[in-house]
Amino acid sequence: MRITLGVTGGIAAYKSAELVRRLQDEGHTIQVIMTQAAREFITPLTFAALSGQRVITDLFTKQPGGEGSLDSAIDHIAVAQKTDLLLVAPATADILAKFARGVADDFLTTLYLASTAPMVIAPAMNVNMWQHAATQENVAALRARGVRIVDPNEGYLACGMTGSGRLADQEEILKAVREAARAEQDMVGETVLVTAGPTCEDIDPVRFLTNRSSGKMGYAVATAAARRGAKVTLVSGPTALETPRGVQRVDVRSTEEMQRAVQAKFPACTIAIFAAAVADYRPAEKARQKIKRKEDALTLRLEPNPDILATAAKGKGERLVVGFAAETEHMAENARKKLTQKNADLIVANDVAAEGAGFDADTNIVTLFSRDGRDRPLPQLSKAEVAQCILDEALRLRGGLKSKPASRRAGD
Repeated sequence: MRITLGVTGGIAAYKSAELVRRLQDEGHTIQVIMTQAAREFITPLTFAALSGQRVITDLFTKQPGGEGSLDSAIDHIAVAQKTDLLLVAPATADILAKFARGVADDFLTTLYLASTAPMVIAPAMNVNMWQHAATQENVAALRARGVRIVDPNEGYLACGMTGSGRLADQEEILKAVREAARAEQDMVGETVLVTAGPTCEDIDPVRFLTNRSSGKMGYAVATAAARRGAKVTLVSGPTALETPRGVQRVDVRSTEEMQRAVQAKFPACTIAIFAAAVADYRPAEKARQKIKRKEDALTLRLEPNPDILATAAKGKGERLVVGFAAETEHMAENARKKLTQKNADLIVANDVAAEGAGFDADTNIVTLFSRDGRDRPLPQLSKAEVAQCILDEALRLRGGLKSKPASRRAGD
């Protein structure tokens, strides 16, 4: 597991060095992020030496020429996507307040907002600061969002006072990390097949038909499923995205190639999620040489491509099948029709003309249409968050399929 460890400015920061070692002993890879205040108590060099990883200390890394690095400006997104668990120890009252209120003014707070990974926080501070109503309200808000709080211990504090505020013992923190990791492994035993990206249909050696799909949604689903313990195969059309960690990727170009890859992988899966934006049509004939420009109009004769979703779902058996519907009008009506016609269990529909929901965006606005009649509209979320919602709904429906008598499942 890749754990991102946030270290904030308190005297207990020195204890985080040993925590890095303990987490490594349990087989985790540790990426350390330090706030500016944390560097007043312990140096980044200490954590770099222990973790073997670059320690992130600033949101914008200064280059020799004095200009900010573009890579560093988006590092928080890259780190968020690679993080399996976010641990902050010690966490000051300041960082608790920023997390609770959504303030993003440094790398750690920005990462917190960008990450969908489970989170564990171990506060440490003066007893009066810990017991203050503002701090307790912030802690309650974070707990309500699913954050695991490892309450501080009582004892003698660095300020000379006695009471609650000491960083919890390492065993308590490690226990919370283990529990958070187990809670997120709810897809262990599932084999998930995901399609993503566009397909390309060649017209001649230099031209082709395609669409605007970036593949981000399908890749987010594959990433989330792998983090939750599933064995994941990603069948991907052409895209510049990196292969998610722990995911087997099969690259294809055309719709027919994608269909063959799906047919090869579908029998082994328990959940199939068809997020790819496949081309519905292809040129009836592909020119062997480049078609030269002429003054006359050019007519292309198109023929339909195979329907990958419908073909797979026709013989799905006990497998759960999820399809996508990118619509520009009558979204709900078209999605419900597709749900029935394609024999799917869940359709993820969105209006691609809506702001924040179209191709190549980092956010999406979708409604989940389930075969059992439940419609679940979601607000605008990051595609990583949408992916988690899709998997939550898929597991809910999968549980229903598992509970059905065998005779009913065979004909579903």
